[in-house]
Order: sequence, then C-alpha cells, then structure tokens
Amino acid sequence: MLALRIHETGGPEKLRVDDVPVPTPGAGEVRLRVAAAGLNFIDTYKRSGLYAVKLPHTLGQEAAGVVTAVGEGVKDFRMGDRVASAAMIGAYATEALAPAAHVVRVPEGVGLQLAAAVMLQGMTAHYLACDTWPLRAGETALVHAAAGGVGLLLVQIAKKRGARVFATVGSEAKVEFARAAGADEVLVLSGDTKFPEVARAFTGGRGVDVVYDGVGQATFEGSLASLRPRGMLVSYGNSSGPVPPFAPLVLSQRGSLYFTRPTLGHYTATPEELRGRSDDLFKWIDEGTLNVRIGATYPLTAAAEAHRALEGRGTTGKVLLLPAA
Repeated sequence: MLALRIHETGGPEKLRVDDVPVPTPGAGEVRLRVAAAGLNFIDTYKRSGLYAVKLPHTLGQEAAGVVTAVGEGVKDFRMGDRVASAAMIGAYATEALAPAAHVVRVPEGVGLQLAAAVMLQGMTAHYLACDTWPLRAGETALVHAAAGGVGLLLVQIAKKRGARVFATVGSEAKVEFARAAGADEVLVLSGDTKFPEVARAFTGGRGVDVVYDGVGQATFEGSLASLRPRGMLVSYGNSSGPVPPFAPLVLSQRGSLYFTRPTLGHYTATPEELRGRSDDLFKWIDEGTLNVRIGATYPLTAAAEAHRALEGRGTTGKVLLLPAA
C-alpha cells in the first residue's frame, strides 16, 4: 500500500512515497481504509524534528474512513463501520491503524471528509472553549490565527457560548473568513501591529478574559499584554516557533495571570470524554450550526506541497490529504 514517510527530518522535501505492507491490527486496534487524512501543524513539527519520532515514520494522526479489520478484543467496531480518529498510527497512507479506544463512529449525516476535518482541530476548539477556559456569556476572548482550522471552529464555538470575540488573522484575504465565523472584531497582524492596544479598546480598557494562542513565539508577549488581571493565556500551538522560557514572576507582574499549555490527549483521556466531544461536534455539523471549512484538498502524494502551503500561512480552514485522489 501507499504511505508517506520521513526517513530523516527536515523540510517538506523529506516526505517520501513508499510502498509498505498493509498493517495488521493488534489487540485493541482497528484498521481503516483512509478516505481523508487531516493535515495539522503537529505533522510539520514531527517532519522538521521539533517533535522527535522514531524513523522511518509515517506521518498523520487524524483521519476518517471505513473499518477493514479489527484486532483481538475489539467489540465496539466491525468491518464496514464509518469511523474517525485523532489518534491514528500513520494516517498518511492508504490504510492505517488506530486504538479502538480513540475511534468514534461517524453518523450517516456527516461526510467522511467533514469527519476527518473536525477530529483534531474541532475537538481542540471544543476543549479550549468548553473546558480549559469555559467561556460564559458576556466574556471576551482573543483568538489568534482565527482563519485557520482551529481558529474558525473556535470562534464559532465561543460565539455559541455567548462570548465576544476579538480575532487576529494573517492577511486581509482572511478577514472575511473570521467575520463569517462570527468574530466581533478582526485585526490583520503585521510587523508593526499592536494588537494588545486593540484588545484593550475592545474591552473598554480592561483586557480580555482569555487569549487562545496557537501561534506561539510571535504573539506571546502581546498575548500577555492583552489580558485582564487574573485572565488566562492558553498556549496550544507553536506555528511561529515555541514560546521562549520566561520567569513565572512575569505572570504576577502582569496581573496575577494564568498560563497553561494544554494538549488534546489530556482532554480526551477516556473513551466517554472523547465521544462526548465528537458527539457535540457531529450534532452541530448535522444541524447546521457549526460550519467546517475545508480550505483545500491535496492528493496524498502531494503532501509536501500541502506542508509548504500550511507553513507559509497560505491556507484557510482545514487542509485534507486524499489517498484516492
């Protein structure tokens, strides 16, 4: 079968098309024929070497498809089931494995491409807005990269919870996407942009209750400066590079701030929690109250091109890789 692997870390050119054996599911695993695999920044972190992996390595942890085999002890799934997971073992492939405990069933009303598009980024947006800082009506949130895969969903969920949203985007072309998602204020970030001043104006000088920051290094200082006393900076990604080390005393000096660096695995720690989040997302998609924007699709063999577009901030919404394309 076809698999996109890295044999050494580096740029997108390190992605290689390999012919590998079809994997056999072990105990507690399912195998699915991949209909669509999601492209995420974590894939680029592994490819570049920022996150260490054993080589050679098949990238991809998010996909949706149809079950083709189940391992010993799997009772919740059978061949032919439509499923999705954000914990795939090598989703950049024709077929891939996943732990059954991290697989969810996809309702008939939701297409497999939409399911693949929402598993990692949708559940990330869900836990950020519903649990890490559970937004309440009338609260204010700053969402960076609001036209990206997580950002567009996060803005919508924040609005569903009654919050006011100040969004930043990377270009004028992305403003309309953030506004369409419901953002109350949208700012294009540039080299001389002082977004903390806009955040203060947005809140009458007080500062926002929470900043959801998936950008990292480039926005960290400004994100701290945008918060009200006892507000929270939620740093959930590193698209511009990792946040540099800082002294905890800074949080005290800026207003007894909270800082957290969450990850999806700790917010989907049990099958019940995982399926509760996916049930919400699939219900909202089916009823039309959550719009999942698939910004681009690429054949699996063009994964390097997709990586370049993502890292160059040339994408909006979700990017999918299609093995059958």
